[in-house]
Amino acid sequence: MEKEYTAHESAVIDGDIKIGKGTKIWHFSHIMSNCEIGENCNIGQNCVISPFVKLGKNVKIQNNVSIYTGVICEDDVFLGPSMVFTNVTNPRSAVIRRDKYETTLVKKGATIGANATIVCGNVLGKYCFIGAGAVVTKEVPDYALVVGNPAKQIGWMSEYGQRLFFDEQNTAICMESKEKYILENNQVHKLSDKPKD
Repeated sequence: MEKEYTAHESAVIDGDIKIGKGTKIWHFSHIMSNCEIGENCNIGQNCVISPFVKLGKNVKIQNNVSIYTGVICEDDVFLGPSMVFTNVTNPRSAVIRRDKYETTLVKKGATIGANATIVCGNVLGKYCFIGAGAVVTKEVPDYALVVGNPAKQIGWMSEYGQRLFFDEQNTAICMESKEKYILENNQVHKLSDKPKD
């Protein structure tokens, strides 16, 4: 059966994997067994996708990114060049902790900037924006903008990746999409997605 994804001839693709239609895998990348990759993903050069990793649809992975066992990326996630995931909190070379891998969940639409580090065991909220070089050591709320080491929240971002500025009524409009957002109880919702009471 003809494969529905494309891979450069230098890529290494192990058996027992699922790769969705339209996905592209570039030079010198290694896709390991038992991982799941959704449709229309783009995996850049020199990337590693470890066993049991799950990637949703339309995940964009830039060059030099290793996604280790325990990481789950939902749809539309962007992983910037050379960003880093971890999967053990207290690694030691002489101590085997393969049974201690922690789960890191990157929710739909999140962006992780170049050279950022994501310490394992946390949830990165939907459409959050992790600035380049940030070191994330705790959970990140939906739509939050975090920067620095350790990463601190400095604002909010729209689904289009534009900074949101809230008025006295705690509403903001994305300058690109013109969609409206509301800030309540230190949580942001797109107005059309706001939970019903």
